[in-house]
Amino acid sequence: MYELLDKIDSPADLKSLDMDGLGRLCREIREYIVECCSETPGHLASSLGAVELIVGFHYVFDSPTDKIVFDVGHQAYAHKIITGRRKAFRTLRTEGGISGFPNRDESPYDIFGAGHSSTSISAALGLAEAARLQGRKEKVVALIGDGALTGGLAFEGLNNVGTSKSDLLVIINDNNISIDFGKGGLHDHLLSLTTSRKYNAFKNKVWDMLGERGLRHGIQRWIRGLKTWLVSSSGGDIIEDLGLRYFGPVDGNDIGMVVNAMRRLKNLSGPRVLHCVTTKGKGYAPAEADPVAWHAPGRFNPATGERIPGNRPADRYQDVFGQVLCELAAKDGRVAGITPAMATGCGMTPFASRFPDRFFDVGIEEEHAVTFSAGLAAGGMRPFCNIYSTFSQRAYDQIIHDVALQRLPVVLCLDRAGVVGEDGATHQGVFDLAAYRSIPGVTISAPCNEAELKNLMYTALVSAGGPFIIRYPRGCGEGSEWKDVPYERYEEGKAECLLEGDTVAIVAIGPCVNRALEAAEAFPGKVGVYNFRFLKPLDTAALEGIAAAYSLIVTVEDGCLCGGLFGAVTEYMASAGHLINIKGVGVTDGFVGHAPQQVQRGKYGLDKKSLEKILTELFGDS
Repeated sequence: MYELLDKIDSPADLKSLDMDGLGRLCREIREYIVECCSETPGHLASSLGAVELIVGFHYVFDSPTDKIVFDVGHQAYAHKIITGRRKAFRTLRTEGGISGFPNRDESPYDIFGAGHSSTSISAALGLAEAARLQGRKEKVVALIGDGALTGGLAFEGLNNVGTSKSDLLVIINDNNISIDFGKGGLHDHLLSLTTSRKYNAFKNKVWDMLGERGLRHGIQRWIRGLKTWLVSSSGGDIIEDLGLRYFGPVDGNDIGMVVNAMRRLKNLSGPRVLHCVTTKGKGYAPAEADPVAWHAPGRFNPATGERIPGNRPADRYQDVFGQVLCELAAKDGRVAGITPAMATGCGMTPFASRFPDRFFDVGIEEEHAVTFSAGLAAGGMRPFCNIYSTFSQRAYDQIIHDVALQRLPVVLCLDRAGVVGEDGATHQGVFDLAAYRSIPGVTISAPCNEAELKNLMYTALVSAGGPFIIRYPRGCGEGSEWKDVPYERYEEGKAECLLEGDTVAIVAIGPCVNRALEAAEAFPGKVGVYNFRFLKPLDTAALEGIAAAYSLIVTVEDGCLCGGLFGAVTEYMASAGHLINIKGVGVTDGFVGHAPQQVQRGKYGLDKKSLEKILTELFGDS
């Protein structure tokens, strides 16, 4: 079906192709990505835009000896296909299939794993320095998107690269359509000149003759200014000020230009940046027309571009969050919304439209998002900072130092908490309960349904102050009525008994409460169910009552058992001297791989069937 692609089993198979062949191969790779992702959904638009950059790298460089480090990994699909995983690509993000991100355990070509943003430059510098220190002659390339460059870690890496003089090539995949790139003979001539071996050898000799001060610096500033003016580059000046040599911009979707630039830059020494302008969604019209929607479109008809909706009987938690935030903002002018580049994903687009002056998309900058929110709070606002649970880990210090220590009323809404499905180990939101429970003065809550999310947001708004965490899962809620439910302020740290029993008490948090109720139906009168919607403050009075009335406690949480609800309950019972058996149900000590959410929940005992089995076994042992 694919004339050229079907013959590509490793990067070595690219070497015999000419430029026409490479162009045809890029088109076939795009067709294959679209075909596969229409059936097994993934991150489509980003990978379509990066095909020529990846093909160009594997054509010019010699991987895996030469190494490419991806940022985030959304754009790495062509890399997976070229490096011996063409057939396996049809299993993308499925249980037992290949990962949606670079994974060191999956292939020797995946030199560094990635799922979070802005890590590539730092990791690539480490690889380049390791090669230098061990005397290995290998090239290292970091491929980073323009969005990831907003992350502070990327600038920290660039700063260190510039002072290290390491032999590292950084490729900026710039798919911002508002940026024009240089074209025509002058641009091509300038690229040829600045990457020429003779030019660079001559330049290095002149630099040595001029010395470190005076005339050398003056000439360098003049050349930088001339180059920036000629190329109309918006990024070259700041990059060269950091100590890296800047080349480009070039058309990153023109395989001839990409190969030409990489060939010329391959054997230059020192830190250097190649700026490539690409089109997100390149080659597939629907994705080019709406790259945001087609970033991760789900299943679709590849011929027509019609997206295939899944079954969605209930509102998604992120949609409830967005609508409630609008309602609160309409009543309280202090309410502000902050997101690190996830406005659509977290449901904040309606808020951005209705309250543009109070909406802040700060880019991929979780640390800044939290400290910025702290500043807003210190100035009298009530910020709702929405960050995916897995990405909130990057702002741990800011949550402690800038928010909690100063007791500032920042509402941290952690979307995608718990198991998240096919995104895999890098994206699972299972560590937040344990991570933040140890921070003094933090309120940690989790709604069991949509109405509780609404009321927890209201409770957070009217609370006395200090950080207030609300964490909720990816996807649909429980189908509960919430739109006409009046706002209710919950008593912070108060649990609720939903079902009484006489033998086993299930202490659950978040949506796990609903599965506990469903499982308890099979054991009438024996199982009590408690909704601990607050992990912190912990309802110790409720725990005292449970210790007096039950002989066994089962904690259920969609997070890691180490340090979460299980840890909190166990610690309290031990400190209070209660000799009661406690069984924890949740994510065991290990990383959660990619699989559908329902499969992951079943694996860790978080669905009705699994909880019924656990209870049956417990009653059988009693």
